[in-house]
Amino acid sequence: MANLMFQETAEAVYRNGQLLYDDQHFTDHIEHHVPIQIYSAKEHKDIGFIEQYCPNFVKVNHVLYNRSQFTFISRPGY
Repeated sequence: MANLMFQETAEAVYRNGQLLYDDQHFTDHIEHHVPIQIYSAKEHKDIGFIEQYCPNFVKVNHVLYNRSQFTFISRPGY
């Protein structure tokens, strides 16, 4: 029950479509298993859960995405 409340709280913090750019955004999405969508310019590239991240890359579905070349969007409830 506590985990469900904690997850709902995390999902409530991030709006569907919210831009992710700060390390804390990525940490929250990992900890609370909130999916993200990845875009290159306006073209959809991928959707999934963050596996890892560092200052330069975000790993989703075994693929490293450069943080300066892609846009990361929160998709809670997806």
